[in-house]
Amino acid sequence: MYRIVKKRDLNPTVSLMEVEAPMAARRAKAGQFVIVIPDEKGERIPLTIADYDRERGTVTVIFQVVGTSTLKLQHLKEGESVYAFVGPLGRPTHTEGLKNVAVIGGGVGNAIAYPVAKALHEAGTRVTTIAGFRSQDLVILENEFAAVSDNFVRMSDDGTWGTKGLVTDALRALIENGEKFDEVIAIGPLVMMKFVSLLTKEYGIKTVVSMNPIMIDGTGMCGGCRLTVGGESKFACVDGPEFDGHLVDFDEAIARSAMYREQERHSYEATCNLFKGVE
Repeated sequence: MYRIVKKRDLNPTVSLMEVEAPMAARRAKAGQFVIVIPDEKGERIPLTIADYDRERGTVTVIFQVVGTSTLKLQHLKEGESVYAFVGPLGRPTHTEGLKNVAVIGGGVGNAIAYPVAKALHEAGTRVTTIAGFRSQDLVILENEFAAVSDNFVRMSDDGTWGTKGLVTDALRALIENGEKFDEVIAIGPLVMMKFVSLLTKEYGIKTVVSMNPIMIDGTGMCGGCRLTVGGESKFACVDGPEFDGHLVDFDEAIARSAMYREQERHSYEATCNLFKGVE
């Protein structure tokens, strides 16, 4: 069992949880993820490592309530424990030798973008962060991003936070104004990463995306996280989660992500009723 030492809500649907997991904390790096199981009957939830403290032996994850298992996780309190916390898994973000990088986060994907921006900043890279949210009430990690970004660009769909528009609008403006990025790292909704990759391909800028497809075991055995990258099958859990954005088949990934949407909805509704005390 892994004790929850801190838990706080970042917005109405997104929560931060710091978990006591010394072995994972000892080896954790930006870009990697853990598998969390809320209780004995819970599903395996892949969550990217948002932060870690090697001295305290803790790992921080940030999650959005989107289904049954994340709803169970949301109901756990400080001092309680999660049933399992496995990791770190996946390949860490490459940070060496980069001088000028744009890190782009969309929505809850900013929880994954933050540790990447932090690792790059600590490596001496000039970091431009472009963070996009639908509206101001959904913003997370604003102060944290400001602390690790040389240039922090805020975007929102409705204009209530920063500039009204899409993250691709901000990226194009920066490039056309003379920014010479070694690399762009995009993390967020599949459609956002797709259009960032299409944009950077126009300018010949290397682009890395973090993929989070359906995942079960996190070891490459189940094949649930299969992606097509450069015409070849890859597994996000062992080959990724980061891939060349110009090679990912986003249309296939988007279709696969919706395969179990109806079953997930029924399961989520049943769990909501359970927490409400409805049979």
